[in-house]
Amino acid sequence: MLTKFETKSNRVKGLTFHPKRPWILASLHSGVIQLWDYRMGTLIDRFDEHEGPVRGVHFHNSQPLFVSGVIIYLKKRDATRIGSRSLYSTETESLSSPQPSICVLRLSHRRFSGNATDLHREALIDRFFSPIRGESPYFSLANMLTKFETKSNRVKGLTFHPKRPWILASLHSGVIQLWDYRMGTLIDRFDEHEGPVRGVHFHNSQPLFVSGGDDYKIKVWNHKTHRCLFTLLGHLDYIRTVQFHHENPWIVSASDDQTIRIWNWQSRTCISVLTGHNHYVMCASFHPKEDLVVSASLDQTVRVWDIGSLKKKTVSPADDLMRFTQMNSDLFGGVDAIVKYVLEGHDRGVNWASFHPTLPLIVSGADDRQVKLWRMNGNSIPEVSLSLSLSDVVQDAKRGTGGSAVFIARNRFAVLEKSTSQVLVKNLKNEVVKKSSLPIPTDAIFYAGTGNLLCRSEDKVVIFDLQQRLVLGELQTPFVRYVVWSNDMESVALLSKHTIIIATKKLVLQCTLHETIRVKSGAWDDNGVFIYTTLNHIKYCLPNGDSGIIRTLDVPIYITKVSGNTIFCLDRDGKNRAITINATEYIFKLALLRKRYDHVMGMIKNSQLCGQAMIAYLQQKGFPEVALHFVEDERVRFNLALESGNISVAVASATEINEKEQWYRLGVEALRQGNAGIVEFAYQQTKNFERLSFLYLITGKLDKLSKLMKIAEVKNNVMGQFHNALYLGDVKERVKILENAGHLPLAYITASVHGLKDVAERLATELGENVPSLPEGKTPSLLMPPFPVMCGGDWPLLRVMKGIFEGGLESAARGGAVDEEEEEDAGGDWGDALDMVDVDGMENRDIDAILEEAERGEDENDEEGGWEELEGLDLPPELDTPKASANARSSVFVTPTQGMPVSHIWSQKSSLAAEQAAAGSFDTAMRLLNRQLGIKNFAPLKSMFIDLFSGSQSYLRAFSSSPVVSLAIERGWSESSSPNVRGPPSLVYDFSQQEEKLKSGYKATTSGKLTEALRLFLSILHTIPLVVVESRSEVDEVKELVTIVKEYVLGLKMELKRRETKDDPVRQQELAAYFTHCNLQLPHLRLALFSAMGVCYKSKNLATAYTFAKRLLETNPMESQAKTARQIVQAAERNMTDTTELNYDFRNPFVICGSTYVPIYRGQKDVSCPYCTARFVPSQQGNICGVCDLAVIGADASGLVCSPSQVR
Repeated sequence: MLTKFETKSNRVKGLTFHPKRPWILASLHSGVIQLWDYRMGTLIDRFDEHEGPVRGVHFHNSQPLFVSGVIIYLKKRDATRIGSRSLYSTETESLSSPQPSICVLRLSHRRFSGNATDLHREALIDRFFSPIRGESPYFSLANMLTKFETKSNRVKGLTFHPKRPWILASLHSGVIQLWDYRMGTLIDRFDEHEGPVRGVHFHNSQPLFVSGGDDYKIKVWNHKTHRCLFTLLGHLDYIRTVQFHHENPWIVSASDDQTIRIWNWQSRTCISVLTGHNHYVMCASFHPKEDLVVSASLDQTVRVWDIGSLKKKTVSPADDLMRFTQMNSDLFGGVDAIVKYVLEGHDRGVNWASFHPTLPLIVSGADDRQVKLWRMNGNSIPEVSLSLSLSDVVQDAKRGTGGSAVFIARNRFAVLEKSTSQVLVKNLKNEVVKKSSLPIPTDAIFYAGTGNLLCRSEDKVVIFDLQQRLVLGELQTPFVRYVVWSNDMESVALLSKHTIIIATKKLVLQCTLHETIRVKSGAWDDNGVFIYTTLNHIKYCLPNGDSGIIRTLDVPIYITKVSGNTIFCLDRDGKNRAITINATEYIFKLALLRKRYDHVMGMIKNSQLCGQAMIAYLQQKGFPEVALHFVEDERVRFNLALESGNISVAVASATEINEKEQWYRLGVEALRQGNAGIVEFAYQQTKNFERLSFLYLITGKLDKLSKLMKIAEVKNNVMGQFHNALYLGDVKERVKILENAGHLPLAYITASVHGLKDVAERLATELGENVPSLPEGKTPSLLMPPFPVMCGGDWPLLRVMKGIFEGGLESAARGGAVDEEEEEDAGGDWGDALDMVDVDGMENRDIDAILEEAERGEDENDEEGGWEELEGLDLPPELDTPKASANARSSVFVTPTQGMPVSHIWSQKSSLAAEQAAAGSFDTAMRLLNRQLGIKNFAPLKSMFIDLFSGSQSYLRAFSSSPVVSLAIERGWSESSSPNVRGPPSLVYDFSQQEEKLKSGYKATTSGKLTEALRLFLSILHTIPLVVVESRSEVDEVKELVTIVKEYVLGLKMELKRRETKDDPVRQQELAAYFTHCNLQLPHLRLALFSAMGVCYKSKNLATAYTFAKRLLETNPMESQAKTARQIVQAAERNMTDTTELNYDFRNPFVICGSTYVPIYRGQKDVSCPYCTARFVPSQQGNICGVCDLAVIGADASGLVCSPSQVR
């Protein structure tokens, strides 16, 4: 380092060398521009027309001008005119236009006293050097020459044209303006960038300029043709500066993605990536003569890069294209450029660095209020050889400590102070603007939108509004490691070690995912789907909690961004990777979830979606009709058709399969839908004559019933023949059947009762003396079948709307609604894909056909000729199986979908284990308890689950012949409640019951009934996971009750253990001593101290007994207890010794292990029960808690959820 200048301004924002003179211009955060002679170490002049930070200065390479931010100075002593244009004098009016401006000023000998123009705080000025002709060495007065105004709120970058009197200005609005500063006119504008443009630069010889902006794009323009020639893509964050090389067809760019890239603008490729900085790279520029690049970064370093090897390889476009694939094989550490120097000396981020145009010097300026001058000398850069002070007063940087910090606005950030649980809001000067206390003990803060913080504690997170000091949301979670917000800030993903929680911006829980393998990273895609990685998979999570695997990984990756079908990520070697994924599956599921059925239809037509997993998902989500379009297997199609009620497809599939089971199931579904024709056809295929008989009876088809009776006669089916005769009311046939079967007494009784005297007399003769007697005093009546309400055809049902994929979607795909005639004529794309059978007016096989088949079968099997031919029956010919028609589904009647049971509604709406158990969803309740409290032993809860389910249901008996009717009992029901809104289930356990149990437990403890007291306290611990309260205050009371009961259970178990241990006096004393350290009510603490005092005194441990006696006296006990304690104190004071050594040190704070009953002193490692919070030695991890007997020690759990207010 050659020279060091210090300034009272808190930051140096810009620097530039004079191309020939030993001058440096320094622009400061205070608004002052200083001109220094770095050889003499003297301040030449200062310019203070700005009213705020001046972020950049630059000498013109050929004209006697320099520019500062948006103000340009003319470096001539006596100039009063440029060309023929008049100039402003020092007495000119103040320029206070609210619009940003670009100004050219002239210089004279007098001190400047004019007013300042508008400040442009974030103007980022492009700087470059070239020698110019000598000018007068000193100047001090600047008068404005020209002012340009623009509607953009900020000017971000400026550059002079090397030959013409032009200025190129890049604006915050994304527009680039070309001005003539002599004429003061706007020549042209270029507006293809999407966002602020931070850097621009003219080419030395070509009619080109380059620009880089916040849209991550570098654009090369031709200002003659007024258009953008091409765009260079590669940077992943804001681009700060761009510059053409003076000789080669190269562009260097610096970006907030911490890289510097060198591009060949002829081949339009990136030829090198310079990595090494670990913070934003604020600038990068080529050396005017040598093969060097200098860069400055907020990581407090300036780096000089040697690009000589890059130049030696090639600069031709063809060669560049050939080497593009092998360029920078290791992205983080290219081989074409190496770091030659790393200049470390600044204490804050470096904003700018520049080469001297002719001398081996580098100047740098940083936020530490220092300008440093470095000399390049071979392979080393020496330290300071000359130190100059810019000011007598130098302020130290304000520094502070904090647990974590996060920006909450553009110029405000929050710092967490863990010790006080406060957050300090600071400005960019590190000055405290505001203090605010946080609502919970917080160990980390995260960004949650402008002015909001997401505060993390061990078991929950809250969103805190710093302005209103309000808690906007709260959520119980495992320990959160990372927070990932969606692009629209409407959703947030909270990542813990093995859990992903998706919530809204108000921390309303949407879903929770548990992974057995550690979650590595995650990001939201443009559709609102969360993409995350584990050790070996890339997975997705939909807003409703559905998840799946996108692809398998060979090595872990860390996602940085998801864009379309591309995942940008880092691997473990720090290499940047782009992975292409197939997003069709989760986009399809998302469209189903959001009911975007037009998208679903398009994806079905154009995508290769298949697989059993997709079919199972569609069935699970209630879209079996969609799943029909993914399968060709007839058995699967048949099952899906039945599930979706598509009877036409079911008939087609059953015909192809032609098995008895499928025909039977088809008949059941057709009967449910009321389609008698399909029912008859299915029964005919299976030759289920009994069901056919009953079907003909209830539909009034008596002629077919008669033919069935003949079939039974042909087949010698006596019971079938008799049943058909009974259904028909044909008494003569019944008598005939009984007589032929040899049941003459029954035939006689039937004929006598029904008045067939001739037949009865004949049968009586045959019976002789065995004629049965008929009951006297009874009046017989003819048993006739009932008259059917509907004779033939389908019975009336409600017409059901077409499915979402069976009509409405087709018209939407065609671009709008269609009238009814067109819809009936059009088969649609769906009809072609499904082999449907027309079920309307379907003609079934006639019974005669079955009868003839039966006769032929008998003929073939009977050598004697069998029965005689049936003639004169006038039977119609056999008909074929019904055919399909195009409008098969247009007029089908199907039954409406059965309503959802109340228990299912409860199960879907609730996230509380008690309500899931009351709904009968025991598996869901157990999963919730395992996830929330780590419970694994559910045996103590079995009876409570059954009680909850039984208590939420009542049963009403309607008729003696009908089953009982189940009625749901809702909690908080009233007559004014809406009949369409289901309330939560009524629960048999409530918090008040537990409070009563607590009082009973206290009473039993006081009376010495320790076993009964332990039973009561354990009952409370087992019941609390199944208790529901309403308010947040009650939730706190429940948690407090768990802590109270845990102490009593632990203490009583130790006391009962002590009473069982009669042969080990040392262990007895230890257990008695530990009992006194449980958090008990004062009366019970006195009893524990009195007991421990007595046990130790009997064992001659007088010193230990003395400590218990003193503690007992401090509690103001009863007189009898106090008297005994005083006596022990007196005895111990005479001989303060212990005969045996105990594992007990009352001076060292400790907790008791709930399983081994040994002390765990402060500083020792321990594990805890996720439910009752009892502490254990590490060796007990993974065992069932010895206190609550429910949870697994050391298990990960989100915490007790016992109120709807916790999950809203």
